[in-house]
Amino acid sequence: MLGIESSCDEMAAAVLRGREVLANVVHGQADVHAPYGGVVPELASRDHTRWISQVVAAALREAGLEPEALGGVAVTAGPGLVGSLLVGLCFAKAFAARFDLPLVGVHHVAGHLASAEIADAALAPPYLGLVVSGGHTALYRIDAEGAPVLLGETRDDAAGEAFDKVGKLLGLPYPGGPALARLAESGDETAVALPRPMLSGPGLDFSYSGLKTAVALEVERRLAPDGTLSARERADLAASFQAAATDALVAKARRALAQEGLGWLAVVGGVAANQRLRERLVAAGRSDGFRTVFPPLALCTDNAVMIAAAGARRLARGERDDASLGAFARAPVST
Repeated sequence: MLGIESSCDEMAAAVLRGREVLANVVHGQADVHAPYGGVVPELASRDHTRWISQVVAAALREAGLEPEALGGVAVTAGPGLVGSLLVGLCFAKAFAARFDLPLVGVHHVAGHLASAEIADAALAPPYLGLVVSGGHTALYRIDAEGAPVLLGETRDDAAGEAFDKVGKLLGLPYPGGPALARLAESGDETAVALPRPMLSGPGLDFSYSGLKTAVALEVERRLAPDGTLSARERADLAASFQAAATDALVAKARRALAQEGLGWLAVVGGVAANQRLRERLVAAGRSDGFRTVFPPLALCTDNAVMIAAAGARRLARGERDDASLGAFARAPVST
């Protein structure tokens, strides 16, 4: 199965045979968007147009396959930046038609959830999926039959977006999330009292806009006359924010597992690479009696392996799409 992913700022193609990854090629755009401190949709789609044919060709070379040897083409249909999605969709439709291959569209979140099952063959429904990335923060119940059931989601900003925006507040390079995690290693996570939004109340929803505002106010309060923060203050703010952001994820995941009576947790998305989140969830699992699965780091951020995996499931169920397949910015997970 050939997978193509272009939902945001990474152009990716992969070839998957069962659980075996034959190729995984990702072209990132960090340098393109760094001057702006965030993803510029128009620049993202233009860069995808320049690179998509080269990325797909590189994946086929890495897999040692000709297009005719493929069993199908899976492509992200959404959610995401519509301009970026259309680049991948148009290419996938043309490629599938040229080589007479079946085409399937994949929901981006369904792809992330599929990445956990690639990582651990023992993971099987029912389980809890925690999707936490730059665009998504949500909890899903995954059963053997039917679509994933949404249990809770962010009411405003995604956790990954909050990491990036706080990184920008602290003067870190784009993307801010990984840089913030590195800076937090030298900070004291108890140094700054920050809120844990929606932690004490009932329910499984998240919120990160208030936490971002709290950090912004702390930065403003601590600025020196020359408009700078000391190295110690920056590290402490990074560590304190990271603790607050991940504590909310851990607490809501534990609550959802207990509520649903589940023994497995799959954590997927770019923030699943965060080491503090991993450590806290593993520790919580030892305490509560659940097992946590994380994809390898290469499959946490956006990639095409996960799209190929989710697409293979659709093909196995006899599902197909045609040239009318369109892109969508938002939609519930349906497959």
